[in-house]
Amino acid sequence: MASDSSTHPRIAIIGGGLGGLVLLLTLHRRGVSATLYERDAGFNARAHLGGSLDLGWDSGQRALRENGLQDEFDKNSRPEGEELRMYDGAGELHYSHGAEGERGPGGPEDRQAPPPPQGPEDIRPEIDRTILRKILLDAIPSHLIRWDHALASVRRLGNGQHELTFANGFATVSDFLIGADGANSRVRPLLSPAVPTYTGVNGVEISLAPETARLPELQETFANIGKGTMMASQNSRMLVSQVNGDGRIRTYAFVHESADWSVPSNPAEAKAVLRKYFAGWQQWMLNLIGYADESAIYLRALHILPVGHSWPHVRGITIIGDAAHLMSPFAGAGANLALLDGLEIGLVLAELVKEGKFADQEAVDKAVAAFEEKMCSMAGRVGEKANHNLHEFVHPDAPHAAIRRFEQLMTEGPREG
Repeated sequence: MASDSSTHPRIAIIGGGLGGLVLLLTLHRRGVSATLYERDAGFNARAHLGGSLDLGWDSGQRALRENGLQDEFDKNSRPEGEELRMYDGAGELHYSHGAEGERGPGGPEDRQAPPPPQGPEDIRPEIDRTILRKILLDAIPSHLIRWDHALASVRRLGNGQHELTFANGFATVSDFLIGADGANSRVRPLLSPAVPTYTGVNGVEISLAPETARLPELQETFANIGKGTMMASQNSRMLVSQVNGDGRIRTYAFVHESADWSVPSNPAEAKAVLRKYFAGWQQWMLNLIGYADESAIYLRALHILPVGHSWPHVRGITIIGDAAHLMSPFAGAGANLALLDGLEIGLVLAELVKEGKFADQEAVDKAVAAFEEKMCSMAGRVGEKANHNLHEFVHPDAPHAAIRRFEQLMTEGPREG
C-alpha cells in the first residue's frame, strides 16, 4: 500500500545517539510518526562509554527544553562541573575558573571572590552522556526504536524515496531519511564524498573507577582535579580529566603520533607505554594512569570532517550531528550541535506535516535545504574554532598556548554550540 506522504510520511532515522533521539522525540511530541534504527543490541551496549558533556542554554539545553525535559536535565546535571583547572606537567596551576573563584596566570594572589550569581543562560552545566541518553530514551515510546538494526545498504527509488536494507535482513522504504549515524555514517555517501581525516592527535581514554577515585592514596589527585575538568599539558602532551556524576574520573591522554599508533591490548603494558609519555610529570597525575580501570582502556584517535563541510541538497535525505560535521572535542560542541540539529530538523519536518505539505516535494526541498545551510554554516564556524583549539592545547608551548587561546575565546562574546 502506498504511503500517504502528506500526513503520514515514512520517516526513517539511522542512529540512536543524542541527535537521532532528540529528532525522534521532537517528531513524536508533535504527533509525527517516525522510526529510529540503531545498530546496537540495546542501550547497555554502550552504557559504559561517553564522558561528561556541558550543555549550552541555546543549543543542547534548548533541544531538551522544547521537548519538556528541562526539569529532568536540571535534576541530573551539575553546574559545579563547569570548574576548569589548567596545570603544567610539574603540577603548577596556571589557570582556574569556576566554583572556587577565578585565577589568571599571575599566581595565587590573583585569586578573586566567586563571581556573582548568573542566569541559566550564562552557565553550561555538565551531565554524563549516558544519563542524558537515558533521559531521552525514557521519554520515547519503546516501539519507535528498532535495536539491532545495522544499516547495510541504501537504494534510491526516485521521488525522494529510499529502500533501506539492514544487516539482519529487514528491509523498508522511507519517504524521508535522516542519517544520525556518526563519524562513519553509512548515509553520508549519498550526499557527499567527504570522509573523516586524521588530525595528527591520537589518544587513549582511561578512567578511575568510582571506588578507586576515593582511595586515601589518591586524595591529592582527587583534590587537584576539582569538581569539573582538569587539563595538564606540556611539550605537546596532554591529560584531560573529567569528574562524572557517578564518581568515575575519566581521563584522556593525548599525544602527537601517527593515525595507526596504539597501545598494547594488555592493560599493564598499555599503562607502561602511557607512563613513558608522561615521565617526569607529577605523581598525582601519573596516578590517573597507574590506578586506571584495566577493563576500560580505549583508543581515541581524533578525526574530523573538512571544516565547513556542506553538500548540494538531495531530495528525501539529510544528515545531522557527527555524520554532517565531525569535529574535535576541543570546542565542547559536538553533543550540543547534534542535539540542536535533531531539534531543528524535527521542527522543520513536523511543520511540513502539520501544514500538509510533505507531498509537495519542492516545499520539502526548500525547507530542508534552508536547515542544512544554517546547520553547516554554524558547524563551520564552530569546527574552525575546535580545530584551532586542538592545536593550541596539544602544543609545544602548552599550557601557555592553551591559556592564551582560552582567554581569547573568553573575549569573543556568546559561545556557539
